[in-house]
Amino acid sequence: MHSDVVQIIQRHREFYHSRQTLDVRYRIRQLTTLRDLILAFEERIYEALWKDLRKSRFEVYTTEIGMVLSEISLHLRHIRRWSRPERVPSNQLIHFWSSGRIIRQPYGVVLIIAPWNFPFLLQLHPLVGAISAGNCAALKPSEYAPHTAAVVREMLSAGFPDAYISVHEGDAGFSRKLLEGKWDYIFFTGSQRVARLVMTAAAGNLTPVSLELGGKSPCIVESDANLQVAATRISWGKFLNAGQMCIAPDYLFVHTSVKEEFLSRLTEQIRRFFGDDPKQSIAYGRIITQEKTERLVQLLQQSTVLCGGEADPQDRYLAPTVVGNITPEHQLMQEEIFGPILPVLEYQSIDTVIAYINAGAKPLALYYFTEDKRKEKELLLRTSSGGACINDTLIHFANPRLPFGGVGESGIGRYHGKYSFETFSHRRSVMKKVTWIDIPLRYPPYGNRLKLIKRLLK
Repeated sequence: MHSDVVQIIQRHREFYHSRQTLDVRYRIRQLTTLRDLILAFEERIYEALWKDLRKSRFEVYTTEIGMVLSEISLHLRHIRRWSRPERVPSNQLIHFWSSGRIIRQPYGVVLIIAPWNFPFLLQLHPLVGAISAGNCAALKPSEYAPHTAAVVREMLSAGFPDAYISVHEGDAGFSRKLLEGKWDYIFFTGSQRVARLVMTAAAGNLTPVSLELGGKSPCIVESDANLQVAATRISWGKFLNAGQMCIAPDYLFVHTSVKEEFLSRLTEQIRRFFGDDPKQSIAYGRIITQEKTERLVQLLQQSTVLCGGEADPQDRYLAPTVVGNITPEHQLMQEEIFGPILPVLEYQSIDTVIAYINAGAKPLALYYFTEDKRKEKELLLRTSSGGACINDTLIHFANPRLPFGGVGESGIGRYHGKYSFETFSHRRSVMKKVTWIDIPLRYPPYGNRLKLIKRLLK
């Protein structure tokens, strides 16, 4: 193991063993400090995200800063209640005069590995849960968003001891070195390819993990859908952050009977959002690197561009793009797009769509536009996904009272709100019995007690 990693973990472990983080009042003070730091560095955060992804101030606040502040407020309101021991009943005779409870304890020293697409939100959002649960944390931001990584490091070092919360910039090689360490918990957000490396490394130390991944999230527009609402919400959900979201609609199935009308509304809505030249729109961001822009342009080959398609790789720009003439065999349908390209397929029977979804890996999100509650119920019953929205996109992520996470290849574990607190807490079972009475039923010799024990344990 790399000596620097050993020292990082050792410093954190010594701080954790000082027992400061076990006091809920200490955690509340740290969450308050984090909130104050974010407000103090707000202008710097706007500037960093503009440089990394050309995000507008409105988008930075609504999708990054504001969501973290909201998460902190929720934890500050509820942390005392979440931290209390939970009483559980002990009602069998074998447990006579005993009490059971669940104590939530921090894991200890946790590693949080963040991606580049929401480089502030996806570092700080899980950090709130780690602090709330009483852990020490090391953060590894993505090297692809260096300006945000630098601001986060400066911000956290201004308010917290490095032995408590630390930030470690570096490339993928340094991430591999960090993974060699013996952490108490690893929280990773990123691609399925890297997640396999994380899980393999964690398995060597039997370290528990949360893996927040992605996949090809389907979007379906039924014949009875409100087409204007669908066009508006799908345009927003697909092209926010230039489509670089693990929960973005990855491809679109539209019922044959409404396809032409819907596509007309969709392309018009894109124009309303971003103007005739989205490259000049302050509301439209950029791809994270030139290399990733070129990959997206390559994906457009052998498809029919219905809207957009203009690209400038040197400026990391690809216009909001809708493509047709797509079949399930097309390259766009073989991998997660992670960019502003929306392939459109048509269907006549929902059975065809369900069969296609179920034939692939379980997606992180599923979006369905319909006014028929029976259709909604059937689709949810017959498919599986990490989360789902009916008649909207993305917004389930923004509800802190809903658990967020994947299923199967789209992820392991849940977080947001109380679920973040639970994720970073070990639920310790404790049973206490009195000593003034001891029923001998369980002790040998057993004699003819089998029938009695069968009745008691039903």
